Amino acid sequence: MGLRTFSALCAALLATACQTAPAPDPLSTASAVAAAPVGTGMVSAADPRAAAAGAQILRQGGSATDAAIAVMLALTVVEPRSSGIGGGGFYLRSDAAGNVVSLDGRETAPSAATPDWFLDENGERLGYRDVVTTGLSVGVPANVALAAEAHARYGTLPWADLFQPAIRLASDGWILTERGANFAERVGERATHDLSLPTLMFDAEGTVLPVGTRITNPDLAITLQNLAAEGPGWLYSGESADALATHIAANTPGRDGMVPADIASYRAIWRDPVCGEYRGYRICGMGPPSSGATTVYAILVQLESYDLSALGPDSPTFWHLFAESQRLAYADRELYLADGDFLQVPVDGLMDRHYLAERGMRIDTAARMEIVEAGEVPLVGGHSEARADGDEPEENGTSHFSIVDADGNVVSYTSTIEGPFGSGLYFGGFYLNNELTDFSFSPERDGVPVANRVEGGKRPRSSMSPTLVFDPEGRLILSIGAAGGGTIPVQVAKALFGIIDFGLTAPEALALPTLYSPGDTVTIEEGSALEAMRGDLEALGHTVTARSLPLKANAVQLVDGAWLGAADPRSEGAAIAP
Repeated sequence: MGLRTFSALCAALLATACQTAPAPDPLSTASAVAAAPVGTGMVSAADPRAAAAGAQILRQGGSATDAAIAVMLALTVVEPRSSGIGGGGFYLRSDAAGNVVSLDGRETAPSAATPDWFLDENGERLGYRDVVTTGLSVGVPANVALAAEAHARYGTLPWADLFQPAIRLASDGWILTERGANFAERVGERATHDLSLPTLMFDAEGTVLPVGTRITNPDLAITLQNLAAEGPGWLYSGESADALATHIAANTPGRDGMVPADIASYRAIWRDPVCGEYRGYRICGMGPPSSGATTVYAILVQLESYDLSALGPDSPTFWHLFAESQRLAYADRELYLADGDFLQVPVDGLMDRHYLAERGMRIDTAARMEIVEAGEVPLVGGHSEARADGDEPEENGTSHFSIVDADGNVVSYTSTIEGPFGSGLYFGGFYLNNELTDFSFSPERDGVPVANRVEGGKRPRSSMSPTLVFDPEGRLILSIGAAGGGTIPVQVAKALFGIIDFGLTAPEALALPTLYSPGDTVTIEEGSALEAMRGDLEALGHTVTARSLPLKANAVQLVDGAWLGAADPRSEGAAIAP
């Protein structure tokens, strides 16, 4: 892309209503794309009300971290099905000089949890439906602890200020959107599972309220007011922690459930970011218990020897290569990735460029690989603990937001409660996560332990992939992440191919169709341009199915002297400049 002025960039984006300031009503004026000069700031989030909350904090002089916390809190109100204070997340930050840090706010299993957590009295595996709406699925909520830890180091505004946009939304009300109503309709049984739940999005008969209804959540407003006034200790100690643990334990059949000490002992942990080079670009992400950074990087580097720019996104060959690289990356993910505090995860080996290049050489441009297995990851600095392949259920609900502030600090933050409306259990106006179903239900296979099995205090493996990208000159040019369970690393990798190899802008890269191939079946996005390539992919030996995929990505990109915010066109997301 040639050099453009900020005005020219805005003109090029008129079709998507380029903005330089938020409108009074972010829902009715939401735009999936926005641009602002460097030195201003930008917020991209999955809901325009949450994006507006972050932009407000930036206008008040807050940092990218402050704004990210405000977005997370606002999403608790307006996107209760996907994320919020009942769950956890991963936080990735860089300053303008390129110094990257990462914070692990993943939920933990209660101390009573053992590897047989999801087995019945006969040692047989319980079904997903048997556990998802019980305390067996709930990990210690972690987002408030994450926010407090990040704010203590990188916040500039007072803690209480960050809660005000969310408190207003909960108190004054928010409008039920079509996407929100559709989710409530589709998983209404889970959304109304907890008998202590007020009607919220449903009428007295359990029918979803009409689109456009203004909804208030006074219980959540009180919770947020208490957290704002008293700090995170209000949730993690005292009466609130006792009540939260009691509620979860009372819904945990056949097991000793969560206790207040599980909540009081929770800590968000600073981890080393995981970074590697692809075509001269530095790609940084979140390490274990996330599988995001290693999986995204593997997909990229396994294809680095191919001239992808010559193929382009309209080539069936590119999508074939993309599918095959996913199969290799996900095979390694299944055996090696889990909470690194409980086993030695060979991150250096999984990021080793020679190893990944060798893996990529297995790909045949003219035919599908018949057999794909995990590789022998090189041992770098110790003993690798490859284990058996587990049987984790499919992941679902999540939300991502990317933010840059006036000083050039950038945050990439992915937040989740796992499935739509989490466990369906409700406390203090918010839904509690079902993150423990991200563990393998079977603790071993043929006598070999599964890396991602349940253990007390352990954090389940995650697909969340907050990512930061630096160009060959070392400039931070992209913050990106996605929602959609196991598809998250694929969505991020697809966008990086689009930006780095195809020369696309972030809005164009997010809009590319998605192909998901973690195993032996290639799933293409229903209704996308990939459906026209189905015959080509099948001719290469793939078994192809088309279906709707849970896609929702957000990004902020540096383009010719301006910050370009982008939200996935499939979502209700928005980008807003302060």
